[in-house]
Amino acid sequence: MPIVTRIVVPVIIFAGLIAALIVSQQQNGPLRVSGFVEADQIRVGSRVGGRVARVFAQEGLPVKVGDLLLQLEPFDLAAQRQFADAERSAAEQALQQLVAGLRPEEIAQQQAALDQLTARFDELKNGSRKEELETAQARLRQAQAQLALADHDYQRAQELETSKQISGAQLDQATRALRDAEGGRDVRVAELALLQAGTRSEVLAAAKAAVQSAEAALSLAKQGSRIEVIAQARARLAASTANLARVDAQIAELRIVAPVNGFIETVNLQPGDLVAANAPVLSIIDTTHLWVRAYLPENQLRFQPGNEVEVTVDSFPAHVFRGTLTFLSQQAEFTPGNVQTPEERSKQVFRIKVTVTDDSSRLRPGMAADVWLEPRITK
Repeated sequence: MPIVTRIVVPVIIFAGLIAALIVSQQQNGPLRVSGFVEADQIRVGSRVGGRVARVFAQEGLPVKVGDLLLQLEPFDLAAQRQFADAERSAAEQALQQLVAGLRPEEIAQQQAALDQLTARFDELKNGSRKEELETAQARLRQAQAQLALADHDYQRAQELETSKQISGAQLDQATRALRDAEGGRDVRVAELALLQAGTRSEVLAAAKAAVQSAEAALSLAKQGSRIEVIAQARARLAASTANLARVDAQIAELRIVAPVNGFIETVNLQPGDLVAANAPVLSIIDTTHLWVRAYLPENQLRFQPGNEVEVTVDSFPAHVFRGTLTFLSQQAEFTPGNVQTPEERSKQVFRIKVTVTDDSSRLRPGMAADVWLEPRITK
């Protein structure tokens, strides 16, 4: 909100007060003291400062609470607000995602992956099926039969080659066929042995670990995010919300409004002027809180704060304003500190403040006023 500084309007004519006091001390009748009406001077400014865009206030014109007095240019605050709002929105969406957890489809996907890995592990753990073993044994018998036939052909080829009935090339062909048949038999033997031995322990351990990892992932998916992670997301949202509020407060400071009812005293700005942050830019006289400054003789100190009094002004002699004595100075004035004689001590006075408690709309700061400390004698 705009900066507001209160100071007292310097409207007292010192010599006039002394003269009025002397007259009031010499008068007969109800005791009264004279003084002047005073008010607060509100010096209004902005916490951000900047370039003046428009000036709405005019000197001497009345204003009400909330009236726009001066508008500053936003500079880059609009862009800062968009950025801060986007950050807050992203933080809010991230928090909602963590609180809501995974969607049912994502959990189902995790479940399917676990089922697939479990089935694979069971397959490896159970080993080969009976049908696979029987097939491997049949292939081995077939390979053995092919080897026996190739061995028979080789033996016969050796006999024929000895009697020169076949050539050496035909014997070599029979030899290669025998070697191929032996190799085929060895392959089938190895295949059968592999099926009979089952899955290696390393493969089973790896498959089991994969299943356990999938189970843990599914459990985490069902449990949702950790409390600490959600707390961090909430903190990020709170920080982004506070940052947005900070920028909004700076934007609000661009509009300098009247904090009280009163009238403009001074305005020395034009559009385009630069104003500093935390510096007053104009002043307002607060007409909602008026009081009378006067001085009470030393021999009348029986009057104390809280006493009800009457106030009259020369501008409205027939009207009586109600007031309350709200302040009595603890230190005497107008007399030197080293008083030696009773005559000098009698000139000592104490400053008082009488707050007007009823309608003070007709009063103006600077008016001469009389404070009736005792009831007036009316004809």
